[in-house]
Amino acid sequence: MSSQVVLYDVPGPRARRRVLIGSLVGLLLLGALLALLLRRFADNGQLEPEVYRPFLEQPLFWERLGDGLRNTLKAAAYGLVLALVLGFVLAAGRLSQSVLLRVPATVVVEFFRATPLLLLILAIFLAYPILVGSSIDPLWALVAGLTLYNGAVIAEIVRAGVQALPKGQTEAALAVGLSRGQTLRVVLLPQAVRIMLPALVSQLVVLLKDTSLGFIIAYEELLRTSRFLVEAPEFSRSSLQVFLVIAVIYVVINLLLGRLAAYLEGRQRKQFGGGTPQVETTTL
Repeated sequence: MSSQVVLYDVPGPRARRRVLIGSLVGLLLLGALLALLLRRFADNGQLEPEVYRPFLEQPLFWERLGDGLRNTLKAAAYGLVLALVLGFVLAAGRLSQSVLLRVPATVVVEFFRATPLLLLILAIFLAYPILVGSSIDPLWALVAGLTLYNGAVIAEIVRAGVQALPKGQTEAALAVGLSRGQTLRVVLLPQAVRIMLPALVSQLVVLLKDTSLGFIIAYEELLRTSRFLVEAPEFSRSSLQVFLVIAVIYVVINLLLGRLAAYLEGRQRKQFGGGTPQVETTTL
């Protein structure tokens, strides 16, 4: 008998042939769809040089686009940091043995996780002047909504990551004299971060895209900036191209976040050792 590590069944010749055929068919369909889109663009005059000339001749576009991008990144950065802090605090409360901590944390997580983010942002923006007696900056209304909603979701991600670890990790830490708080902070969280990193990055990407909801409270982020641009006479024929540029910016930023996550995951793997969990099987 010999032992070897198997993560999945190695595809045979027929399976590889089916994968190749499926890939080719998918590429052909994608190419046909792209050709159809280009044909429709050409029929509607969307490929003419005049449509793209304002992007080169109007500095107003890049100035307003830069302002919108800066505001979007500002709101995303504030929301990202505060949501991570709130998420880890709420997760610690949900994992606590004390009912006085666990029950309030659970109520907060379930309430804000179930509340639509748009409704949450509007409620904060409209209720703050009534409760406090002064208006709130749209930036902070947006950040507050992003923090509460995404903090609740991140808390569940962290809780699931910690509970996915073998119970022996907790038992061993308690056996050597660590408190439950030290066990969570020193033993469980460093290991859980590696498990939950993909889900965390996905949620942070969602947070970045959700900054576009600031449009509803007149926050000058990318989406609201694009509306201002398409209403300008210089871009009356280039509205589609303006929105395409905005979409490309979001895609590039999200790709950079994915790259950053892969870099951090690689550094963690080198620092703590190990790799992807493997399943050991016995082969006769």
